[in-house]
Amino acid sequence: MRIEVTKENHYRRLDKFLRNRLKEIPLSVVYKLIRKGKVYVNGRRVRDPGFDLEEGDVVEIKYVNLDNLPRRAEKKGLTPIPMKLNILYENEHYLALNKPPGVAIHPGKGVHVATLIEGLLYYGREKDFEPFLVHRLDKDTSGLLIVAKNREAARILSNMFRERRVEKEYITLVKGHPENNLKIIVPLDGQEAISEIVAVKPLKNLSLLRVRIYTGRKHQIRRHLAQIGFPVIGDNTYGDRQLNREIRKKYGLKRIFLHSYRMNFIDPWFEEEREIKAPLTSDLRDVLEFLKERSDEWLEKFLS
Repeated sequence: MRIEVTKENHYRRLDKFLRNRLKEIPLSVVYKLIRKGKVYVNGRRVRDPGFDLEEGDVVEIKYVNLDNLPRRAEKKGLTPIPMKLNILYENEHYLALNKPPGVAIHPGKGVHVATLIEGLLYYGREKDFEPFLVHRLDKDTSGLLIVAKNREAARILSNMFRERRVEKEYITLVKGHPENNLKIIVPLDGQEAISEIVAVKPLKNLSLLRVRIYTGRKHQIRRHLAQIGFPVIGDNTYGDRQLNREIRKKYGLKRIFLHSYRMNFIDPWFEEEREIKAPLTSDLRDVLEFLKERSDEWLEKFLS
């Protein structure tokens, strides 16, 4: 297979480019092709999935019969499904929505439950666009999610996230009282990872934090905060399970207290600063109101 990189099909990373071109091939197989040295760029073997592509490059897969590679199983149920979407901002290139907790981005294994991409497919069909995800949120993480409305917008926005031109801030509740303006620079899975606590509000034996992340590693905030001794409430993977049980019983919190709150970037189409905020979901607000005897004034000040 030989493909020239053009403006229409350009993705900066090699793995994303191949994932887009080989949609019927499982992702694990795509990475295996790269790792085994079957992928060439401009005649040179490339084993780095993050290799930067430029328009005009020629990508080849050599010494492999693509027809013999395994294919993805049919995505059963991946059809447009009506879904109430909490859209915070929208233009012709992208939209921003407030993702609810408990909703997965994509279908997983087992019993199928409607996913966000299916709701976006339905909305896109009604509005005449095709949705493209440019970043992710875990199932139990709520908050701000940016979705591109065409392939070119997806390429541009993906590059902005990759090049750290999008300021991302989260709200989380943790055990203990960490110091403010604390930057955490601890590699995760062998890759650079940087988080920063930019605001702290002590609440009894807990603290509400605003955390800014400069990289996007898997479970970055949860892992970083656990590593410095302030695990996220509700996190049974990296956190304090006993405390989580107590919080759940006392305040009714049934998931990880983590919310994608704010993004700030220069809109490349309108050439103006764009700040988008996603209001806290009701389940998180309820916990905070119990902790502060149901007074909202402090919270609005903290989030401003």
